[in-house]
Amino acid sequence: MSDALLPLLIALPLLAGIFPLLLGLRFERAGWPVAMTASLTVAVLAGWLAWAVSPWSGGPQRFVHDLAGYPAPYGIELVGDGLSAILALLISVVAVAVLIYGRTTGPQTNAFYSGYLLLTGGLLGMALTGDLFNLFVFLEIVGLVSYALIASSDDGRAAYGALKYLFLGTTGASLYLIGVGYALVATGTLNMGDMATELAAVGYTDPLVQAAFGFILIGFMLKIAIFPLHTWQPDAYTYAPDTVSAFISALVSTTAAYALIRIAYDVFTVDFFAANPLITDAVLLVASVSIVVGSLLALLQTELKRVFAYSSVAQFGMILAAIGLQSETALFGAVIHLVGHGLMKATLFMGAGVLASAYGAQTVADYAGLAKRAPITSGMMAVAGLALVGIPPSIGTLGKWFIALGAVEEGSWGVAAVIFISTLLTLTYIGRLLETLYFNQPATTDDETGVVGDAGDATDDGSIVADGGDTERATAGIDDVAPVATERIVVVVVLALSTVALFGAAGLFAEFLDPVFGRFFQ
Repeated sequence: MSDALLPLLIALPLLAGIFPLLLGLRFERAGWPVAMTASLTVAVLAGWLAWAVSPWSGGPQRFVHDLAGYPAPYGIELVGDGLSAILALLISVVAVAVLIYGRTTGPQTNAFYSGYLLLTGGLLGMALTGDLFNLFVFLEIVGLVSYALIASSDDGRAAYGALKYLFLGTTGASLYLIGVGYALVATGTLNMGDMATELAAVGYTDPLVQAAFGFILIGFMLKIAIFPLHTWQPDAYTYAPDTVSAFISALVSTTAAYALIRIAYDVFTVDFFAANPLITDAVLLVASVSIVVGSLLALLQTELKRVFAYSSVAQFGMILAAIGLQSETALFGAVIHLVGHGLMKATLFMGAGVLASAYGAQTVADYAGLAKRAPITSGMMAVAGLALVGIPPSIGTLGKWFIALGAVEEGSWGVAAVIFISTLLTLTYIGRLLETLYFNQPATTDDETGVVGDAGDATDDGSIVADGGDTERATAGIDDVAPVATERIVVVVVLALSTVALFGAAGLFAEFLDPVFGRFFQ
């Protein structure tokens, strides 16, 4: 029964994506309930899968499902193990959280919720497939839906960001497909497990094999947004609706990075890196440049969403460095960092959306003094920001620590130094944000109409209810604060606290990943 979870996890959101449009012919607000029902069901199934592959279930820790009963290498396999289960759980949890956050935020159209479910299904397909061409299909689903969701904002700049993403994202997918084509010519198969065996027989120094990896790597570097192939990301993240920014920043590049890990270690294996030291050195060099330049570009930004977007360039540079290090310790840190990055970026973009809705804050300067007016949201953004730096106790600490430790173990002191420099730069721009929030005064302050607390739900008469503040003063008719639904703040709190709670989960991650890494580093 457990292997049947794999197609269910993918098919459920893809098929459910039809219903917001169909029911929308009769019911104007059908989209959100359908999307939430489907996402909650997917979250339950993902939790079930995580339990099934866990060491405590007593069963096998790897499940394979042959679609339509056709076995590999001719049929398409879906694979569930500790690594894919972790990612599926992350996708499903963030999908539910963003839906709760977006109930009152929008876009509210039924078409948006259909796209949202299609994107969720595409991400789960990327996480669970064991076939390289099938991965391309899901990669395209994710890309095409992402372009549409980014452009769903009323801001014309969102269309520009989506168009740039479309051009570069399509280029990345095409390069990936070319690489898969070369690998197919070299091995005669598209199944990941079967291709790993055939590549070893062909030889890792064969020019066709090297070209295949090179095209796949560059294609994913575009999708992940590694410098200098990152230029689509800042505009896409900045101008998309807040709900979309939170979702794609947390999951789209994260899932692409997972796919690169899977291909590098499950298909090409560590033996490929050992046989091609120049490729390994190139990967580490590009990753190191991306870490430093991404951090510097984030430091130079004034608009907060762009700060977070450029920081992702640096964070995914660390993931790429972990791939090139060929270290089990570093790869362990990379997986933890993927999970942490998803949770941290979802929290930061949601928090930014709350403060933008309530106070119109867009730039770092706009955040001056907001910690006094919105202490809860500001505090949770501070927690997620410090986790992004790597301040303990947080999951961000674990990810960076193990990647840096793996670099030291492998003698790559340059990579370890680059991670340290990036951490200092991250501390600088997050520190600037915290200083602005907590210690700077707004340009114009009216103590008589100031609000203590986060903007909350509007009451029946349209007044604003403060979350944790002075209700009497909050309902006094404040012109510069817009109402924000309480569930948006609750989601930000839960996700921010999860980044702290997972600090103690290193052992849990190790239990899930030991069988997978045993196969990667055998």
